[in-house]
Amino acid sequence: MKHSEGFLNIVNDAKSRINEVTVEEARERMAASDGVRLIDVREDNEWASGHAKGAEHLGKGIIERDIESRVPDKETELMLYCGGGYRSALAADVLQKMGYRNVYSMAGGWKAWKESGAPVKGEETN
Repeated sequence: MKHSEGFLNIVNDAKSRINEVTVEEARERMAASDGVRLIDVREDNEWASGHAKGAEHLGKGIIERDIESRVPDKETELMLYCGGGYRSALAADVLQKMGYRNVYSMAGGWKAWKESGAPVKGEETN
């Protein structure tokens, strides 16, 4: 997908303030601690067509509204992903502004997750 210059500018600005992890690093962190939450910030239709096994869905359109009721402890380690790592970077930036201190955006997002061979759920296979 070709992204506009304005969108890329705000993503790059957000990325200057957040932490990114690779799929491998995210999976290592999740294996090391039961408290790590993997959150898919994509749209409902994207989630329905397939997502990372063990992920929770909190779309970018509602995450700010619902995160505090779903994850009240602001020390919880949160791994966010989207389709390619752009929207999750924006969401991570906002969650940090809301006081969450252990937020990470997964570089490459869903695309990188699938390409790594990590477990998925709900995806149609050919």
